[in-house]
Parts: sequence; structure tokens; C-alpha cells
Amino acid sequence: MDHQDLLLRLGVALAIGILFGIERGWTLRALETQDRASGIRSFALAGLIGGVSAVLGQTLGVAFGATAFLGFAAVFAAFQWRESQTSRDWSATTALAGILAFLLGAMAATGDIQVAVSAAIVSVALLALREVLHIWVATLTQVEVRDGLILLAMAFLLLPLLSDQPVDPWGLLNLREIWILTTSIAGVSFLGYVAVRSLGPRWGILITAAAGGLASSTATTLSLARLARGAAPARLLVAGMLVAGSVMLARVVVIAGFLQPDLLPYLIGPIGAGFTTYLAIAAWLARTTTAPARPDLGIRSPLDLIGALRMALLLTVVILVSGLAHRSFGSAGLYIVAAISGLADVDAITISTARMTANPQNLAQVILLAVAVNSASKAVLASSIGRNVVGFGFLWPSLAGIAVGGAVFWLL
Repeated sequence: MDHQDLLLRLGVALAIGILFGIERGWTLRALETQDRASGIRSFALAGLIGGVSAVLGQTLGVAFGATAFLGFAAVFAAFQWRESQTSRDWSATTALAGILAFLLGAMAATGDIQVAVSAAIVSVALLALREVLHIWVATLTQVEVRDGLILLAMAFLLLPLLSDQPVDPWGLLNLREIWILTTSIAGVSFLGYVAVRSLGPRWGILITAAAGGLASSTATTLSLARLARGAAPARLLVAGMLVAGSVMLARVVVIAGFLQPDLLPYLIGPIGAGFTTYLAIAAWLARTTTAPARPDLGIRSPLDLIGALRMALLLTVVILVSGLAHRSFGSAGLYIVAAISGLADVDAITISTARMTANPQNLAQVILLAVAVNSASKAVLASSIGRNVVGFGFLWPSLAGIAVGGAVFWLL
């Protein structure tokens, strides 16, 4: 490690301590200066001491670094205990923040600087959001805690146990990939519930739809359709589905254009027309709908394992049918594969088609077919999962977007 790199790393360690000190100083600003055991200077020195201790530990041995850390932690904790006796505030947050500033300063000096800085930013953000987090935790219900644990179990306990290799004779079904898609759908449903409960029905639904459309407009449509079983206005749910659909259209153009720019002249016109149609109708529906005053939309269990298993089974069937159709018909059956793939989502067929070396206009037609099938199939899914009024309300805007996009493609 040369002198310039060493000075840079120690400077980052000092900056990390200053970052912690600014937040702690602002949070504890109500205390008199003489009553505070630590402030911006103390935390800045904590970060720097951590960096210097780590550097010296490389020369003097691990025992020196460990001794320096234990000595710092003991001194810092002792002064924080004296401060707690004066302020009668027995929170351990400031002491833990000081120890963390020391350790992250050490990491910045001898380890990965980016990881140290990222951890410092996240830590300071958690400290600054103290009141917001306390209010949020106080409003949690037992059902929400249970559902959050279910989602974590699906993502981090069951997923590592699944094989990452095909399990069928045709090499089509990857259980890990299927469960990742299932977990994503469950996550969209749960985040949608949290957003609606926090922001209210109108903005909660629309923001959730836009964010969910970035991952899967189909999953978002299914999640919103479930809201129709409660007290959510059907027109507002349809507006959310259209927002998710418009995000999906934009995502298709970005993916296809990135992989093969020659497709853009054939996609921007029709997809742009459908995008504009969706957003215009969504805006009209949202503005002309009176959302209920209370954010409770009648949902009591946004996550359940039975529903997740049903979704996993549906995805398995779609993937298997699509793969077998492609094997049976070959390249000549690309349109059939596109139509079948569009029943689930459009990302897979968009990526595979955009990578092909063929006539860009024909490839664009394949992608547009998948988009059209996906848009129409989501209306059927919405009718089967939610109320018919939601399905029919989503069907006519979907057909309008398909018709407008198809007309623009034909004209061009």
C-alpha cells in the first residue's frame, strides 16, 4: 500500500466518522454540549482511530488490532454510560454507533472502501429514520409480521434448498428459477399491501403498480386483482393495472433496443401508441374515482403459502408448454411460442427474439404478438382472480391499446 492510497483510505475512515458524528450531533442537539459524551469530533476521531488501528495491526499483528478495538469500545461505552446517567436515556444506540464507526473506519483502511462507505450510509440512514421506524413498527399487526416472515422464508430458507438444474427429461424446468418468480409475485403482493396501507388506496395502488411493472406486469395485475375482493374501487384497480402495463411496454422497448437497436424503428411507434393510450385511460380513471377515505381495503392475508404454490404450479405449466412447443415447431413456430410465452410474461420472448439474426421487422412482429397476447391474457386473469367488473373494466382499455398499437404498426 503506497502513501497516496494510505492517505486516501484514512481520509475515507475519517469521513465515515464525520458522517456518524453529524447524524448523532443533530439527533442529540437538545442536550447541552457539556452533557454530551460524544459529538462530531468524537465520532470523526473514532473512524480515524479505527483506520489507524487496522493499518498498524497489519504490521504489529492481529493482537494489536483486537486490543485497540477492545480498549476503544471500553472507553467509549464508559463515557456513554456517564452521559446516560445525566440524561436518563438508557439507549445503547450512540455507543453502538461509535463502535460501528470504528469498525467501518478499519474496513475502509484495509478492506473494501466501497463496502465500508455503503455500510456507513445505510447505518446513518437507519439512525436518522428512528422516529419513522418506531411509528411504522407500532402500526404493524400480527398478520403483517406473519406475512413478512413467510416472504422471508420463501426467499431465504426454501430457495437455497431447490436445485438449480433442470429436473425434467426435456431440460425445461428449473425449480430455483420458478420459485424466484413465485417469490417475486408474493413480494409484489406484500409490498402493494404495505404501500396501500401506508399511502392510502389511491397513491398506494398507483405507486405499487408502477414499481411492480418494473418486475412483472403480470404479477402486479394478479396482485391488484386480489384487491378487488375487498373494498378497493374497481376503476382505481384498473388504473393501476394500466400503469403496470405501460411500464411493461416501456421495459420491452428498452430491452429490445439494448440487445438489437435495429428493432427500435419497428417497436417505438406501436408500443409508444399503446403506452400513451394506457396512461391516458389510467389518468382518466384515477381522476374520476373517489377512493375510500380509509386505507383498509379489506385485505387480511396478502401472502399465503397455498396461493404461492398455486402460482408456482401455473408458472411451471406455462414454461413447460412453451418449451415443448418450441421443440416441436422449431424456428418456424416462433409466433406460436411468442403467443404462448405472452400468457405469462414478455421478457423471456423479448430477450430470446432480440438476440436472433433475422429480419428486424419479423422479429418485431414476434415481440408485438407476445405483448398483445400478454395484454389480453391479463384481463382474463384479472376476471378469474378478482371481480368480473375489474376484468371487463381492464379488457376494453387493453383492447384499445392493442388496436391503436396495431394500427400504428400497420401504417408504418
